[in-house]
Amino acid sequence: MKVFRQFFGFAALVSLVCLAVAAWDGYTRGGGLGAMWQALAIALLLGILEISLSFDNAVVNATVLRTMSPKWQQRFLTWGILIAVFGMRFFFPILIVALSAGLGFSEVLREAFANPGLYAEHLDRAHVAISAFGGAFLMMVFLKYFMDSAKEVHWLRRAEEWLAQAGKLNSIQGIIVGTLLLVLVHYTVAPAEQLTALSAGLTGLLVYLVMDTISNLFDVEGLTEKSGAAGASAFLYLEILDASFSLDGVIGAFALTKDVVLIAAGLTIGAIFVRSLTSMMVRKGTLEAYRFLEHGAHYGIGALAAIMLVSMNRDVHVPELVTGLIGAGFIGLAIWSSVQANRRERYAQLN
Repeated sequence: MKVFRQFFGFAALVSLVCLAVAAWDGYTRGGGLGAMWQALAIALLLGILEISLSFDNAVVNATVLRTMSPKWQQRFLTWGILIAVFGMRFFFPILIVALSAGLGFSEVLREAFANPGLYAEHLDRAHVAISAFGGAFLMMVFLKYFMDSAKEVHWLRRAEEWLAQAGKLNSIQGIIVGTLLLVLVHYTVAPAEQLTALSAGLTGLLVYLVMDTISNLFDVEGLTEKSGAAGASAFLYLEILDASFSLDGVIGAFALTKDVVLIAAGLTIGAIFVRSLTSMMVRKGTLEAYRFLEHGAHYGIGALAAIMLVSMNRDVHVPELVTGLIGAGFIGLAIWSSVQANRRERYAQLN
């Protein structure tokens, strides 16, 4: 209970506020207690779904966060939560709709509240671009982690050793993602949307490469404690990573409700619990205790990236619940494997 209060007390308080807002919204819009309870259930379900989709994001966040100075860690856990909730899960989708539909930002903002059904339609039209951008960016995160010739700890040993060896080839990750984009866009995306998909996918690839270059320039792991620029680049990387995760969740939320207030309330619950989970992992040394946890998280990211890229084809839809369960499954297996490895080591030391 003490650990929960320490790391999740604030998240629980914010969640109660969000649920109260959801209840008020359901009661006033629906006009009764039945509508209120339905709104509460939807907001709670959206929060759980967001946590399941972003659990692997929390692990990767913790991986980067533990290399940052205490000042930048605090900024990520304060400024970052505001950006995650209001920026990435509310204003960013509105900006995407505005750009894709050729509308003004304020016009789309009014539409989101006054005509959420039309807003959902516009967001759905941007689905191909969102999937291409997020899929390309997350696939680079996945490949960059495993295609690292300096990587020594392997979970699925044979496959990961081969990937690590392949990482000796310069720019191999970008070549793979670029080729994958070209093939999938050509064979699976409708001709009218191919240019949009390719442009968005290459933008996702370019954004990752720019962020990776900046990180290498400032040597984030080595200079974060000394360099404000290094901390800023790591902070920006984490926010872009969060955006790639959140976009899929925002689109999936409209399958449950068109009410923007409920969507904001539910996604806020998920986002703040993910931030609290990230903080706990850093403070409690979870990544050190469970050696394969990062591996499981990155396999989950790879699965999400593949799903997003395949779903550029509008005929393909993988339910968000399935996506979340895949990520959670990898995380669970990684924790179990870590516990088993730790037991084997202790047994060997005793004997």
